[in-house]
Amino acid sequence: IVDSVLSREINPDVVSAIQEFGGKARGIAGPEVFRCRKFSPQDDVDLGFVGEVSDVNVEPLRECIRRSITPVISPTALGDDGKIYNCNADIAAAKTAVALKARRLVFMSDVPGLLRRSNQPQTLIRHLQIEDVPELRKIGVIAEGMIPKVDSAVAAIESGVEKVQFVDGRIPHSVLLEIFTDAGVGTEVVL
Repeated sequence: IVDSVLSREINPDVVSAIQEFGGKARGIAGPEVFRCRKFSPQDDVDLGFVGEVSDVNVEPLRECIRRSITPVISPTALGDDGKIYNCNADIAAAKTAVALKARRLVFMSDVPGLLRRSNQPQTLIRHLQIEDVPELRKIGVIAEGMIPKVDSAVAAIESGVEKVQFVDGRIPHSVLLEIFTDAGVGTEVVL
C-alpha cells in the first residue's frame, strides 16, 4: 500500500509540480533504484515492511542527469526477499548522494533548517560542524524529525559528500540563496 501511494499518487504529483514550473522531471519508483535490508525487530517489535537502503542503482539517475531531468524517487526499496519496503527518505537521499559521489546534498523541507529552539526561526543554526552534533543531540536541539536528517547528513559527509544543507522549500529560490550567498538561508553541515 505504501509503495502504491508513494509511487503512484505522491510521486506523480511532485513530477507535475516541477513540470508546471517549467522543469523537466521523471518519476522513479524506489525499487528501480534502491535495495534494502529489512529492519530487525527491536524490543520484540517487528516494524513490518520497513527497511534501510543498502544499495543504490545510480544508472537511472545518471541517465536523468545526462538529459537534464530531475529524478523524483519514491522512498521505497526492494528487499532481498523480493518484497517492497518503506524506507526513510532522508537516509535514502544521503545514500543516493554518496553513490553518485555528489559534492553537495540539499534537504528541502518546511522548516528553515536546524533551530536552536523549536518553532523559533530566529534561532537558526547557519553553520554546523559534525563534531558538534553529539552535544546538540544531548541537549535536545537535534530532536524528533531532525534526528534522521542530521544523522543522514553526518553519514553522507563521513562518506565523502563535502557539504549538506537544510533549506526551507517554501522560500522562493532557497537552494540558490543557500548555495550562492554568503549568509545563506538555511543550515550548512560540514566536516
